[in-house]
Amino acid sequence: MAFNPVSLNDYSELCHAASHRWWYTEEGEPVERNKGEMLMLIVSEVAEAMEGERKGLMDDKLPHRLMAEVELADALIRIFDYAGAHGYDMEGALREKMAYNSIREDHTYEHRAGAGGKKF
Repeated sequence: MAFNPVSLNDYSELCHAASHRWWYTEEGEPVERNKGEMLMLIVSEVAEAMEGERKGLMDDKLPHRLMAEVELADALIRIFDYAGAHGYDMEGALREKMAYNSIREDHTYEHRAGAGGKKF
């Protein structure tokens, strides 16, 4: 597939198209997907990345790569697939959220160091 993604929305389109077996039966019938289950599948990929970091493991399918790296890629695939399926504007949302985070008071060094500040 010759596709050169240039935006997050392109990655959403690409991952959703590549994940057609998660959304359609072999006969082409749509599969009803539960949003909560799909979001927890993203969480499970992040949990697997944590396990890879905790144990210092290499990936079992791509043994030249760290398990954490591959599991984070799996999380991105699931995130982009989910976003593509639901028509979410990931590019716009990321840009707006980064701009907002850059001016958030609770993201300053002073706030984080203060009483009740974010320690993690």
